[in-house]
Amino acid sequence: MTAYQQLWAPWRNAYISQVRSRGEGRRCIFCTAKRSRADRRHHVVARGRWVFALLNRFPYNNGHVMVAPYRHVGTLRDIRTAEWDELLKMLRDVTRRLDRTLRPHGFNLGVNLGRIAGAGIPGHLHVHLVPRWQGDTNFMPVLAGAKVVSQSLDDLYTLLTRPRRRER
Repeated sequence: MTAYQQLWAPWRNAYISQVRSRGEGRRCIFCTAKRSRADRRHHVVARGRWVFALLNRFPYNNGHVMVAPYRHVGTLRDIRTAEWDELLKMLRDVTRRLDRTLRPHGFNLGVNLGRIAGAGIPGHLHVHLVPRWQGDTNFMPVLAGAKVVSQSLDDLYTLLTRPRRRER
């Protein structure tokens, strides 16, 4: 019999508990974060006039960011032009920041519209930005049903919100 090494991921318990208790009365994480000024606690890494960006608390990969409008809208047809324009600019800016700090080899960009399409929070439109590295997909998700994320959200938050030195 093969001996297995134990993989501890206690932070996943919050996600499992949340999934079990999902219901109509659940708060929208985006609306909670937009109203709060405790950006570190909510892992909000950027704020604009119409949209903001925050780290995904249950990331697919290290650096997984979500960009959402402040308004609670769930479809593309309901988003205003100013919100859409700023959302795209913020995606560009966060991509640049992730490029500088994490140096990924590429990115996945996606929107899940509606619960049937995989939206965990279907009522509040958000765009996922996921850094990718050569070889970041391995046997762990397939055989162990686990994804290894190599950096804590707090460490990544600090890295992404650190003031930049002026380039000459």
